[in-house]
Amino acid sequence: MTTSQALEQTRILVQTAAAACEDKKGEDTRILELDPIDSGLSDFFLITSATNDRQAIAISDEIEHRLKKEFGVMPNSVEGRRRGDWILLDYVDFVVHVFLAERRAFYDIERLRKSARPLTPAAFDAELTAALAAKTRAARGKANVAGDKTPSRIKKAAASAPKKAAKKTVALKKTTARPAAKKLPAKKPAIKK
Repeated sequence: MTTSQALEQTRILVQTAAAACEDKKGEDTRILELDPIDSGLSDFFLITSATNDRQAIAISDEIEHRLKKEFGVMPNSVEGRRRGDWILLDYVDFVVHVFLAERRAFYDIERLRKSARPLTPAAFDAELTAALAAKTRAARGKANVAGDKTPSRIKKAAASAPKKAAKKTVALKKTTARPAAKKLPAKKPAIKK
């Protein structure tokens, strides 16, 4: 995996973690893109605030659950879960900090990392979308330059798809058609005695 692919994968993981923060009502969620020269420990910090320790634990649990379920990724280490005032999830390429609001104000990580580029989750998502779109355009451009190398069996299947769909529709109409109603014999009038 190249460095740019690894960075894209990390961005997707960070965006998923930020979405989990938002879903659990994390407040003032920020993503710090750390300066590679200044920081050898991680590429991103994800920082969010909670109003109480239960919410902080719920946010960290949701992040862990989503990243494990969707990507099979577990944190390298977790600290502070017992107290709940500052929970740190270390995913090596990014670190999640879930703070109580007063702890966040006290430690002020954003101020300590002045060289980091702060991003909101929406801005981060827009950058990620633009990067993925550029990568898709580049890949499509390479395919067009290389010529059409689509295997003939795929071309034949694509050409016959409309015909097969039409046949299925006709067959479906035949199987779902109602049978004609049978004529019942006419009733004989009752004879009065």
